[in-house]
Parts: sequence; structure tokens; C-alpha cells
Amino acid sequence: MSDLPEKQVKRLRSLLQEAETNLAAAKELLISIVGDDGVPAHGSPEEVAGKVIEGVFDGQSMIGPDGKTYPVPANYASKSKLVEGDILKLTIADDGGFIYKQIGPVARRQIIGTLVQHDGAYYVEAGGREYRVLLASVTYFKARMGDQVSIVIPEDNREATWAAVEAAL
Repeated sequence: MSDLPEKQVKRLRSLLQEAETNLAAAKELLISIVGDDGVPAHGSPEEVAGKVIEGVFDGQSMIGPDGKTYPVPANYASKSKLVEGDILKLTIADDGGFIYKQIGPVARRQIIGTLVQHDGAYYVEAGGREYRVLLASVTYFKARMGDQVSIVIPEDNREATWAAVEAAL
């Protein structure tokens, strides 16, 4: 039997994975431009009246003082290179818009690892561990499986499960 069907299936899987990655990145970009409700976000936190909550970034969300989870846009977390333990301020505007600001970055260190994917998520293998990374970071840097990636992790958090992508090498 020929290897042709197996190669075609492998190629199709690769194309589907790439299409899913591009679609997810496009959705994140659209949300970053027009917001979840389709209305463009305007103004800075200083200009917007509303409720202010401080919390801790857990790798993809902010955990408030009451234990409630607040979604942090992946493009903001990726662009700001947020890591677990960073302190964020969330302003919930009167119109319901969420505006985040990093107010207390934790000490960081950089390491280099290899980008891998499994269970539908992206990870960087570094120093005998795997750190989960945001899809927004992977697509922004156009990283591919097996690429060497520089990541930022909390300096003193040995239990961190998330990292921020600094660059694809």
C-alpha cells in the first residue's frame, strides 16, 4: 500500500490546524478592535467612569479579591507580556466595557524553549517543564511547532504554568 493517503491525511490535518489557528487569531483581533459587543472601545481608564477592581493575573484571566474571574483579552495579555502574579487594575465602564491596566508587574526572568502543541493548546518546553502560552502570542510571532521561543516567566514562582512569549527565535 502506498504512503500517499497517509501523507495526504497528514497534510490535511496540518492545513486544518493552520486554518483553526488563523481563524482564532482573526477572532481575537476583531474582538480587540470592536470589543465583544461589536462596539469599538474608546477612551483610557483615566477618562472612563465606572467600577475599579484590582486583581492578580493567573495566565489568562484576572482573579479579583472576591475570587471572581475576569476575562483578560488575549491580545492585551500577549502584547503586555503579562505573567502569572502580575497585579492588574480593571475598570468596568458605565457602558459595560472592560479596560485593563498592569499596575504591579512581578519580577521576571527569560528562558528559551521549544514550541509544542497538544490537547488543543500551545506550550513551550523549557528547563524540563512545559509552560502554556497564549494562541495570540504564537500567531503574532508566526511561531511553528518545534521553533525555539524566548519566554518570560515569574522569577520566583516555581509553580507557574503559564509564560509570556518574548520572541520567536
